Amino acid sequence: MQNLNVGLIGGGFMGKAHSLAYAAMPMFFWPAPAMPVRKVIAEATDDLAAQAARRFGFETSTSDWRSIIDDPDIHVVDIATPNHLHAEIAIAAAEAGKHIICEKPLARTGEEAKRMYDAVRTKELVHMVAFNYRRTPAVALAKKYIEEGAIGRVISFRGTYLQDWSADPNSPLSWRFQKSIAGSGALGDIGTHVIDLARYLVGEFGSVNSIMSTWIADRPVQSGGADKLGTVSGGGGPRGAVDVDDEILTMIKFANGAIGSIEATRNAHGRNNFLTFEIHGTEGSILFNYERRDELQVAFAGDQADRSGFRTVYTGPATPYGEGLWPIPALGIGYGETKIIEAYDFFKAIAEGGTVSPNFADGYQTALIDDAIIDSAETGAWVDVPTIDS
Repeated sequence: MQNLNVGLIGGGFMGKAHSLAYAAMPMFFWPAPAMPVRKVIAEATDDLAAQAARRFGFETSTSDWRSIIDDPDIHVVDIATPNHLHAEIAIAAAEAGKHIICEKPLARTGEEAKRMYDAVRTKELVHMVAFNYRRTPAVALAKKYIEEGAIGRVISFRGTYLQDWSADPNSPLSWRFQKSIAGSGALGDIGTHVIDLARYLVGEFGSVNSIMSTWIADRPVQSGGADKLGTVSGGGGPRGAVDVDDEILTMIKFANGAIGSIEATRNAHGRNNFLTFEIHGTEGSILFNYERRDELQVAFAGDQADRSGFRTVYTGPATPYGEGLWPIPALGIGYGETKIIEAYDFFKAIAEGGTVSPNFADGYQTALIDDAIIDSAETGAWVDVPTIDS
């Protein structure tokens, strides 16, 4: 079993999630495909980097992410930074021959994502985009049912991702509200998760027709360097402009003939992490709600009339990834477990010389869908989604 040295760039919320996954992955999936070694972490300043190293269990720290790229002992570069830094870091890592895992969205635009994809596509390295929700065992079970034909031909998809952390107009001006850094708002931040699930479960997008809205035009400028996600500042002091979307709604025509819709907002009071999908097929239906992530609701057309309707399947040892997780169905799968499974699949691909999905091709395709949604919202027309040549 080989050791793979990890250089993590970014010590915020996602840095914590990734560090947890590296520490715990061998505990859940043993023997592990490879042993992640938390070698070095980079942050904006030496002090922040040193704090992150101590907190997340890394051997060393740095305020210069380029030193991680240049270090021949680093095998894996993990990009957990704000979106505007993804491309520069990923392209440099690819040129250095490092395996790469990058947080979502891959890039701010399709053009930026293409440069990242071009940098890795001819290299013998593993690249991954961290759309971790498709690693939820219930979602993987839904994929299994669909591939087995249990619900027949998929005819429609309805997806939502509703949150409320930015509904208060006095929550700070996070980088997630700034187009130059984030690229887009609710679309890139949470809508891309639903887009990834739709592509994973149904297929490629053919065209979209979309609406986008910004409900809060300005927010208090936050003090300090750390992103104050979901906090309330009290509203005093200067305010800065919000130039991204707060909410998106799009209709979808899939390339295979199915139809669908996606709604994403961070301004839905009472919704914490309401990531859902409902899929209808010619022989049945599937319903998933991430806030009840151990459960998958299924209904099959062949059920007897006196027991027709949705039933609950609880994920556990008999379902995807179950043998590596907890021994009792419905014992409780959390956000951290999805990251642990993500790390397992990523390191397995490195150890076995394979590929993993979603990768930079998937991230590029998602960026093209984002571009089409924005274009449609601006024009009011149906916009075709180009398909990349992978």
